[in-house]
Formats: sequence, structure tokens, C-alpha cells
Amino acid sequence: MAGPALAYWLGRYGYRATVIEVAPAPRAGGFAVDFRGAAHRTVLERMGVLDEIARHRTGPGTPMSFIDGQGRDLATLPPEFAAGEVEILRSDLSRLLHAHSLTPPDGDEAVPGTPGTTPEYLFGDSLTSLTETADGVHATFERGAPRTFDLVIGADGLHSTVRRLAFGPEERFVSHLGYYLAAWDLPADAGDLGTRPVGYGEPGRLATVGRLPRRAGEPGYTGETFCVFASEEQLPYDRRDIRSQKKVIAHAYEGAGWRTPEVIYTLWEADDLYFDSISRADVPQWSTGRIALLGDAAYGATLGGMGTGSAIVGAYVLAGELALAGGDHRTAFTRYEQKLRPYATRCQQGGRGVGEFFAPTTQEAMDARNTALNTPATVTAMLEQGHDISAAITLEDYPALVAQGLPGVGVAGVG
Repeated sequence: MAGPALAYWLGRYGYRATVIEVAPAPRAGGFAVDFRGAAHRTVLERMGVLDEIARHRTGPGTPMSFIDGQGRDLATLPPEFAAGEVEILRSDLSRLLHAHSLTPPDGDEAVPGTPGTTPEYLFGDSLTSLTETADGVHATFERGAPRTFDLVIGADGLHSTVRRLAFGPEERFVSHLGYYLAAWDLPADAGDLGTRPVGYGEPGRLATVGRLPRRAGEPGYTGETFCVFASEEQLPYDRRDIRSQKKVIAHAYEGAGWRTPEVIYTLWEADDLYFDSISRADVPQWSTGRIALLGDAAYGATLGGMGTGSAIVGAYVLAGELALAGGDHRTAFTRYEQKLRPYATRCQQGGRGVGEFFAPTTQEAMDARNTALNTPATVTAMLEQGHDISAAITLEDYPALVAQGLPGVGVAGVG
């Protein structure tokens, strides 16, 4: 999400951006993502995509019930916990941002005094090396010919290739937070498994099933599952081998009660599996020379860290600071990090807590979670806390400032 969002803003300020994406097309599948609070809303409004996102929202949402082994309700998770103010499928948002970045600016979106441009997208390729020179960054690719860019921005997620090439190995920056998560669509023959949104938990593991109203019309769609389980140790598996991942998940749920064996059985038919550890990225400095990091690559948390909203806000700030600095990357990168780091750090703190919330490791902690969810005042306080964190940044009106005649902008490459 960070790459197309940054490409959009760079184009509005006259930069020529190139977006390199390892996938062959805008990605399909994945979780629903949400936006909440004034900061997210302001950036989406200034991008001109808030109404379009609202049209693609997953719906008002339905509460999910935490249940016991007999299917009896223990507590209810309000839809606001996951959906924020606006929730949209990650695949819908990816397509929307990609298309929007390619639309020439006009009307309110155009920034006076800047020659708006549209980005170049290179799908199905990845970087293999980055070498900084006196006036650029020389990049080599798995498939394409080498190229040189003025700047490279790593907007490529928690397992960032740009961060590995320019800053060092992943283990220096990414911390495992003690949990794993998995999600996949239920097969067409899953029967009534996903009819009611429920989550069955035991100490250290949770399996949920349900349906998104927006997807109800999709052929063969019967629901989806979302699983969270605890593991203090990092588990050995091949991130490129889906069968290896399925074996890890199945092993984690051996002996689980309720209808969990049925849920895990559907895993073997899934071809859209998402599986990863719940981890957090902590990079001491977000830039080195002409290379900087954005979104999950710099300050991500797999789940509960408001990653999509933070990435959108970060793209807005980074592009704005580059424009205000007239393309002086040293000044822009420093200001970007100074303004965004406190906000991003607060947002990502939810990473550890979300695993403990969904899959507490003791029965006592599960009971305490359920008691809290059954207490309206506590639920209200929890929702307000999340809203306050997401809004805890003051945003410059960068388009207006750039339009006031500040220095022009140059050319950027986005990796």
C-alpha cells in the first residue's frame, strides 16, 4: 500500500516515480484493512480517494462471538475493533491506489506550480543489489536490466528486500512477538462452517470463521478463517513453500476442540493462504544516503499496528517533505523521520498486545479478556484509546505549502 500511495504524491509534486513490485499484478486476496481517526481521514481526503474507499467498504461489519467448546457465547467482539471507521479488502485497496496513482491530476488534486506526472510500474521483478554513487543509486534486478535512480524508497513490507540490501539482514531489525497468524478462504463445500462469525479459543490458540458481507456475491465464497496461535520460539518453515506452512499450522492445532478439526481440514484445499509471524520492525534510522524506508519496512507490526493507515500517512509526509526540500533528500529524510517516528512508534505498539488479546496463553487471561469485552465502559475505553493513537499527529498541508512557490522537485525512484 505504501508504494502506490507514495507514487501518487510524488507524481502530484512533479517527481517521476518507478514502482517495482515482485507480484505479476496488483495483489489479490489478503485481509481487510481499516482506517480510523482524523489523520487517516485527512490524508485520504487530500488524495481524493476517501469516497471511493467508502464505496468499496466491506460493510458495517458484524460482531464476532468468542465461544466455548459447545458453541455457547462467552463474549462479543464489536465490529469496531477490527473495522475502524472504514474497512476495505486489501485487494480492493491495492487496485484502487494503483489506478489512482496512474490518473493524471486535475481539479482539486492538482498542485499549482508543479508539473504533475504519473508513475511507471514494473511488475514481476525484484531488486538484487543497490549501490549508491555520487549522484544516484544503481539498482540491479532479478529479470530487468540495471537502472540508476536518484532515490530509492523501500516500501516493500516487513520482510523488505530494500532494507536487507541497504541496511542489513532482517534479524537485525525484525523482532518476533510470540505469535503466528494464518488466514484463508473456506472451500465451497465447507457447508455451514462460516455461517456465523465465531471464534473458538483455548490457551495459546484461536480459530475464527465467518463471512464478509461484501464478498457474499462471489462465486463459491462460503466464508473465511483467521487463526492466531502462540509460539515464543520462531518456527522453521519455508516462506515460499505453502505446504510447509500448512504443516506448521496443522501441527499447532492438533487436539483442539469444538469444530477446529473441520476448520484445519479446509486448510489443505486453500491456495490463498496468508501465514506469518506477528513481528515488529524497529530500524534505528530510516534512511542511509539516498535510500529510505517507508511503512512496514521501517516501522511495521504484522497485526494490530495500524500498518496500512501509518503507511498512507507516512507516504504523505515523505513526499511532502521531499517537495518542500526541493528534492534535497538529506533534509527531507531527516524531517520525515522526525515528524513521523513518534506517531509510528505509538501505532506499532499494538503488535504484541493483539496476539495476547486474541490468543491469551492462560485460561485466567482468556476469562479476563472476556470479562472486559462484556463490560461496556471498558470496551468504550479500548476503542477510544485506539482512536487517539491513530490521530496523534499534526499534519502539514503539504499541497498548499508547495503551491506557495517553494523550490521545485526532481526525479525519484521508488523500490
